[in-house]
Amino acid sequence: MLQQLAKLLKALNSDSNPAQISLAFILGMILGFTPLWSAHNLLLLLLVCVLRINLSAFILAFGVFSGLAYLFDSTFILMGESLLNNAELKSFWTGLYQSDFWRLLHFNHTLTLGSLLVSLILAVPLYFSFRLLIIKYRENVMSWIEKSRLAKWIKASKFYEVYQSLTDQGVLK
Repeated sequence: MLQQLAKLLKALNSDSNPAQISLAFILGMILGFTPLWSAHNLLLLLLVCVLRINLSAFILAFGVFSGLAYLFDSTFILMGESLLNNAELKSFWTGLYQSDFWRLLHFNHTLTLGSLLVSLILAVPLYFSFRLLIIKYRENVMSWIEKSRLAKWIKASKFYEVYQSLTDQGVLK
């Protein structure tokens, strides 16, 4: 876990696009909130493999949001149950359940439906929030740390030179 956190900090301090890191957080949130063994999570993992996102941010977000999911499971279940019991949507859900494809997605399961719905609702505002936080971090916190005496002292040390040369050679990843 510490190694993933170190890789995340390295990504936050690098020149990588904040949108990539933010998208990794969002995909990790969706995977963390929804039940792990769901068909839509296979599609999500395929997206993670295809898109260019930070895997450390994805894994860290998955861990954090999996922990938060236990706190919100009852809310997710209530949302899914209210959707499935809505009289106006009964024919819609019945029609979906008649198809093997939709039955495979487990949208008749209250937790799956509720958690996916909450994840998709939160995805857009959290994407822009995470992106803004990363930009503000780089503008304010990272520049303040680089200007601090401790950072200058560490960068002037022989240990840092050896570390930097090993990192540049790809020995340390």
